[in-house]
Amino acid sequence: PRSCEFVETHQMMMSTSSSLVLLLLSATTTSARYLRPVTKTAATSRFAHNLPSGLRFYENNLVRASSFGSLNKLATQSRSVSARATTLSQDELKRMVGYKAIDDYVRSGMVVGLGTGSTAAMAVERLGELWKSGEIKDIIAIPTSERTREQAESYGIPLATLDTHPDLDVAIDGADEVDPDLNLVKGGGGALLREKMVEARAKKFIVIVDESKLTDALGPGFPVPVEITPFCYEHTRKAIEQLPSLEGAAKAVLRMGSSSNNQPDGDNIAVTDNGNYIVDLFFDKPLPNAEK
Repeated sequence: PRSCEFVETHQMMMSTSSSLVLLLLSATTTSARYLRPVTKTAATSRFAHNLPSGLRFYENNLVRASSFGSLNKLATQSRSVSARATTLSQDELKRMVGYKAIDDYVRSGMVVGLGTGSTAAMAVERLGELWKSGEIKDIIAIPTSERTREQAESYGIPLATLDTHPDLDVAIDGADEVDPDLNLVKGGGGALLREKMVEARAKKFIVIVDESKLTDALGPGFPVPVEITPFCYEHTRKAIEQLPSLEGAAKAVLRMGSSSNNQPDGDNIAVTDNGNYIVDLFFDKPLPNAEK
Protein backbone atom coordinates (compact mmCIF):
# COMPACT_ATOMS: atom_id res chain seq x y z
CA PRO A 1 0.00 0.00 0.00
CA ARG A 2 1.00 3.62 -0.53
CA SER A 3 2.62 5.20 2.51
CA CYS A 4 0.00 7.94 2.64
CA GLU A 5 -2.63 5.33 3.46
CA PHE A 6 -1.19 5.15 6.97
CA VAL A 7 -2.99 8.38 7.76
CA GLU A 8 -5.88 8.22 5.34
CA THR A 9 -7.08 4.84 6.58
CA HIS A 10 -7.65 6.00 10.12
CA GLN A 11 -9.01 9.50 9.72
CA MET A 12 -12.72 8.87 9.57
CA MET A 13 -14.28 10.39 6.46
CA MET A 14 -17.78 9.76 5.22
CA SER A 15 -18.33 8.36 1.74
CA THR A 16 -20.81 10.10 -0.53
CA SER A 17 -22.97 6.98 -0.60
CA SER A 18 -23.80 7.11 3.10
CA SER A 19 -25.19 9.75 5.44
CA LEU A 20 -23.86 10.88 8.77
CA VAL A 21 -25.93 11.89 11.78
CA LEU A 22 -24.31 13.95 14.53
CA LEU A 23 -26.05 13.86 17.92
CA LEU A 24 -24.75 16.80 19.94
CA LEU A 25 -25.67 17.35 23.58
CA SER A 26 -24.89 20.26 25.89
CA ALA A 27 -24.09 19.38 29.48
CA THR A 28 -25.15 22.81 30.77
CA THR A 29 -28.53 23.51 29.20
CA THR A 30 -31.98 22.04 28.79
CA SER A 31 -31.64 22.03 25.02
CA ALA A 32 -29.43 20.19 22.62
CA ARG A 33 -28.53 20.37 18.96
CA TYR A 34 -29.31 17.41 16.74
CA LEU A 35 -27.63 17.73 13.36
CA ARG A 36 -28.56 15.37 10.58
CA PRO A 37 -26.38 15.88 7.50
CA VAL A 38 -27.85 14.31 4.39
CA THR A 39 -26.25 16.02 1.40
CA LYS A 40 -23.95 18.99 1.04
CA THR A 41 -26.64 20.91 -0.84
CA ALA A 42 -29.72 19.93 1.12
CA ALA A 43 -31.99 22.73 2.25
CA THR A 44 -32.30 23.37 5.95
CA SER A 45 -35.38 22.35 7.86
CA ARG A 46 -35.78 22.51 11.60
CA PHE A 47 -38.20 20.86 13.95
CA ALA A 48 -38.17 19.87 17.59
CA HIS A 49 -38.66 16.59 19.42
CA ASN A 50 -39.74 16.55 23.04
CA LEU A 51 -37.92 14.00 25.18
CA PRO A 52 -38.97 12.63 28.57
CA SER A 53 -36.02 14.46 30.09
CA GLY A 54 -37.26 17.80 28.79
CA LEU A 55 -34.41 18.11 26.31
CA ARG A 56 -35.28 19.39 22.86
CA PHE A 57 -33.50 18.27 19.72
CA TYR A 58 -33.33 20.29 16.54
CA GLU A 59 -32.88 18.43 13.27
CA ASN A 60 -31.16 20.19 10.39
CA ASN A 61 -30.73 18.66 6.95
CA LEU A 62 -27.25 19.89 6.11
CA VAL A 63 -23.77 18.49 5.97
CA ARG A 64 -21.88 21.76 6.52
CA ALA A 65 -22.46 23.83 9.60
CA SER A 66 -21.59 27.05 7.78
CA SER A 67 -25.29 27.83 7.35
CA PHE A 68 -25.50 28.38 11.06
CA GLY A 69 -21.88 29.35 11.63
CA SER A 70 -19.47 26.88 13.16
CA LEU A 71 -20.55 23.97 15.30
CA ASN A 72 -18.81 25.70 18.18
CA LYS A 73 -21.20 28.62 17.72
CA LEU A 74 -24.08 26.18 17.86
CA ALA A 75 -22.75 24.80 21.11
CA THR A 76 -22.36 28.32 22.50
CA GLN A 77 -25.91 29.15 21.49
CA SER A 78 -27.24 26.00 23.10
CA ARG A 79 -25.45 26.83 26.34
CA SER A 80 -27.26 30.17 26.57
CA VAL A 81 -30.76 28.99 25.67
CA SER A 82 -32.08 28.95 29.22
CA ALA A 83 -30.94 30.77 32.33
CA ARG A 84 -32.72 28.11 34.33
CA ALA A 85 -30.82 25.25 32.76
CA THR A 86 -30.40 22.03 34.65
CA THR A 87 -26.91 20.60 34.74
CA LEU A 88 -26.72 16.95 33.72
CA SER A 89 -23.81 14.68 34.45
CA GLN A 90 -21.66 13.41 31.60
CA ASP A 91 -22.89 9.86 32.19
CA GLU A 92 -26.53 11.02 32.03
CA LEU A 93 -25.88 12.77 28.74
CA LYS A 94 -24.10 9.75 27.31
CA ARG A 95 -26.94 7.45 28.30
CA MET A 96 -29.56 9.84 26.93
CA VAL A 97 -27.99 10.29 23.53
CA GLY A 98 -26.95 6.64 23.28
CA TYR A 99 -30.51 5.55 23.95
CA LYS A 100 -31.90 8.06 21.46
CA ALA A 101 -29.58 6.80 18.73
CA ILE A 102 -30.97 3.28 19.17
CA ASP A 103 -34.60 4.38 19.58
CA ASP A 104 -34.56 6.57 16.47
CA TYR A 105 -32.45 4.56 14.06
CA VAL A 106 -32.52 0.84 14.91
CA ARG A 107 -35.43 -1.35 13.89
CA SER A 108 -36.11 -5.07 13.83
CA GLY A 109 -34.40 -6.94 11.01
CA MET A 110 -31.44 -4.56 10.78
CA VAL A 111 -27.71 -5.20 10.66
CA VAL A 112 -26.16 -2.81 13.19
CA GLY A 113 -22.56 -1.74 13.72
CA LEU A 114 -21.68 -1.23 17.39
CA GLY A 115 -18.96 1.29 18.20
CA THR A 116 -16.48 1.36 21.05
CA GLY A 117 -16.17 3.71 24.00
CA SER A 118 -18.14 4.95 26.98
CA THR A 119 -20.83 6.68 24.90
CA ALA A 120 -21.21 3.85 22.41
CA ALA A 121 -21.54 1.48 25.38
CA MET A 122 -24.78 3.26 26.31
CA ALA A 123 -26.16 2.52 22.86
CA VAL A 124 -25.23 -1.14 23.28
CA GLU A 125 -26.94 -1.11 26.68
CA ARG A 126 -30.15 0.23 25.15
CA LEU A 127 -30.04 -2.24 22.27
CA GLY A 128 -29.58 -5.04 24.79
CA GLU A 129 -32.61 -3.91 26.77
CA LEU A 130 -34.82 -3.77 23.69
CA TRP A 131 -33.52 -7.15 22.51
CA LYS A 132 -34.22 -8.80 25.85
CA SER A 133 -37.70 -7.29 26.07
CA GLY A 134 -38.56 -8.44 22.55
CA GLU A 135 -39.21 -4.90 21.30
CA ILE A 136 -36.49 -5.42 18.70
CA LYS A 137 -36.17 -8.75 16.89
CA ASP A 138 -34.13 -10.39 14.15
CA ILE A 139 -31.15 -8.07 14.40
CA ILE A 140 -27.51 -8.84 13.74
CA ALA A 141 -24.82 -6.70 15.37
CA ILE A 142 -21.20 -6.30 14.32
CA PRO A 143 -18.96 -5.10 17.18
CA THR A 144 -15.87 -2.95 16.60
CA SER A 145 -13.82 -4.22 19.54
CA GLU A 146 -13.48 -7.11 21.94
CA ARG A 147 -14.92 -5.10 24.83
CA THR A 148 -17.98 -4.18 22.75
CA ARG A 149 -18.33 -7.83 21.74
CA GLU A 150 -18.27 -8.88 25.39
CA GLN A 151 -20.88 -6.29 26.34
CA ALA A 152 -23.18 -7.29 23.47
CA GLU A 153 -22.82 -10.97 24.32
CA SER A 154 -23.82 -10.23 27.92
CA TYR A 155 -27.25 -9.18 26.58
CA GLY A 156 -27.48 -12.11 24.21
CA ILE A 157 -27.39 -9.88 21.10
CA PRO A 158 -26.67 -12.00 17.99
CA LEU A 159 -23.26 -11.11 16.55
CA ALA A 160 -21.57 -11.54 13.19
CA THR A 161 -18.69 -10.12 11.15
CA LEU A 162 -18.31 -8.38 7.81
CA ASP A 163 -17.40 -11.76 6.32
CA THR A 164 -21.06 -12.84 6.47
CA HIS A 165 -22.78 -9.43 6.68
CA PRO A 166 -20.77 -6.89 4.67
CA ASP A 167 -23.62 -4.36 4.35
CA LEU A 168 -24.92 -2.58 7.44
CA ASP A 169 -28.12 -0.58 7.83
CA VAL A 170 -26.67 1.64 10.52
CA ALA A 171 -23.58 2.03 12.73
CA ILE A 172 -23.41 3.97 16.00
CA ASP A 173 -20.24 5.32 17.58
CA GLY A 174 -18.61 8.33 19.22
CA ALA A 175 -15.82 10.59 17.96
CA ASP A 176 -12.80 12.29 19.48
CA GLU A 177 -13.00 15.51 17.48
CA VAL A 178 -15.39 17.07 14.96
CA ASP A 179 -14.69 20.07 12.72
CA PRO A 180 -17.30 22.42 11.14
CA ASP A 181 -17.40 20.29 7.98
CA LEU A 182 -18.10 17.19 10.06
CA ASN A 183 -14.72 15.61 9.43
CA LEU A 184 -13.93 13.37 12.37
CA VAL A 185 -10.93 12.10 14.26
CA LYS A 186 -11.55 8.69 15.80
CA GLY A 187 -9.40 6.07 17.45
CA GLY A 188 -8.56 7.54 20.84
CA GLY A 189 -9.98 4.37 22.37
CA GLY A 190 -7.74 2.13 20.29
CA ALA A 191 -10.41 0.45 18.14
CA LEU A 192 -9.78 2.62 15.07
CA LEU A 193 -9.14 -0.09 12.49
CA ARG A 194 -12.24 -2.15 13.21
CA GLU A 195 -14.33 1.00 13.61
CA LYS A 196 -13.26 2.24 10.21
CA MET A 197 -13.90 -1.10 8.52
CA VAL A 198 -17.35 -1.58 10.05
CA GLU A 199 -18.63 2.00 9.91
CA ALA A 200 -17.52 2.52 6.32
CA ARG A 201 -19.96 -0.25 5.34
CA ALA A 202 -22.98 1.37 7.00
CA LYS A 203 -25.71 3.12 5.01
CA LYS A 204 -26.07 5.54 7.91
CA PHE A 205 -23.45 6.39 10.53
CA ILE A 206 -24.67 7.87 13.83
CA VAL A 207 -21.95 9.87 15.61
CA ILE A 208 -22.55 10.68 19.27
CA VAL A 209 -20.62 13.60 20.75
CA ASP A 210 -20.91 16.38 23.29
CA GLU A 211 -19.86 19.99 22.76
CA SER A 212 -16.36 19.37 24.12
CA LYS A 213 -15.59 17.39 20.94
CA LEU A 214 -16.25 20.36 18.62
CA THR A 215 -13.30 22.22 17.16
CA ASP A 216 -12.70 24.88 14.51
CA ALA A 217 -10.06 22.67 12.88
CA LEU A 218 -8.67 19.18 13.36
CA GLY A 219 -5.08 18.80 14.51
CA PRO A 220 -3.88 20.49 17.69
CA GLY A 221 -6.79 19.51 19.93
CA PHE A 222 -6.54 15.74 19.61
CA PRO A 223 -3.77 13.58 18.13
CA VAL A 224 -4.64 11.55 15.05
CA PRO A 225 -4.12 7.82 15.78
CA VAL A 226 -2.58 5.47 13.24
CA GLU A 227 -2.58 1.69 13.70
CA ILE A 228 0.63 0.03 12.50
CA THR A 229 2.09 -3.48 12.42
CA PRO A 230 4.63 -4.39 15.14
CA PHE A 231 7.17 -5.41 12.47
CA CYS A 232 9.80 -2.66 12.22
CA TYR A 233 7.48 -0.35 14.14
CA GLU A 234 10.18 2.25 14.81
CA HIS A 235 10.96 2.43 11.12
CA THR A 236 7.24 2.85 10.39
CA ARG A 237 6.91 5.58 13.03
CA LYS A 238 9.71 7.57 11.42
CA ALA A 239 8.31 6.97 7.94
CA ILE A 240 4.96 8.38 8.99
CA GLU A 241 6.58 11.52 10.38
CA GLN A 242 8.34 12.03 7.05
CA LEU A 243 5.26 11.66 4.85
CA PRO A 244 5.17 14.52 2.32
CA SER A 245 1.52 15.16 3.12
CA LEU A 246 2.41 15.96 6.74
CA GLU A 247 5.08 18.46 5.72
CA GLY A 248 6.94 17.85 8.97
CA ALA A 249 4.02 19.25 10.94
CA ALA A 250 3.35 16.17 13.11
CA LYS A 251 5.26 14.32 15.78
CA ALA A 252 4.54 10.58 15.72
CA VAL A 253 4.46 9.11 19.23
CA LEU A 254 4.20 5.39 19.95
CA ARG A 255 1.29 4.73 22.32
CA MET A 256 2.36 3.16 25.61
CA GLY A 257 0.37 1.31 28.26
CA SER A 258 -3.31 0.78 27.56
CA SER A 259 -4.46 0.96 23.97
CA SER A 260 -7.80 2.44 25.07
CA ASN A 261 -6.43 5.95 25.64
CA ASN A 262 -3.64 8.11 24.22
CA GLN A 263 -2.12 9.03 27.56
CA PRO A 264 1.03 7.07 28.56
CA ASP A 265 -0.08 4.86 31.45
CA GLY A 266 2.43 2.00 31.34
CA ASP A 267 5.89 0.91 30.34
CA ASN A 268 4.81 -1.59 27.69
CA ILE A 269 3.78 -0.77 24.13
CA ALA A 270 0.01 -0.57 23.74
CA VAL A 271 -1.43 -3.46 21.72
CA THR A 272 -4.76 -3.32 19.87
CA ASP A 273 -7.34 -6.10 19.53
CA ASN A 274 -5.64 -6.91 16.23
CA GLY A 275 -2.23 -7.36 17.84
CA ASN A 276 -0.97 -4.11 16.31
CA TYR A 277 0.59 -0.94 17.71
CA ILE A 278 -0.69 2.65 17.57
CA VAL A 279 1.19 5.81 16.65
CA ASP A 280 -0.48 9.08 17.68
CA LEU A 281 0.23 12.09 15.45
CA PHE A 282 0.52 15.34 17.42
CA PHE A 283 0.04 18.51 15.38
CA ASP A 284 1.09 22.01 16.46
CA LYS A 285 -1.09 23.72 13.88
CA PRO A 286 -4.58 23.07 12.46
CA LEU A 287 -4.77 20.79 9.46
CA PRO A 288 -5.31 23.10 6.44
CA ASN A 289 -7.34 20.50 4.53
CA ALA A 290 -8.61 17.65 6.68
CA GLU A 291 -10.20 15.80 3.78
CA LYS A 292 -6.82 15.37 2.12
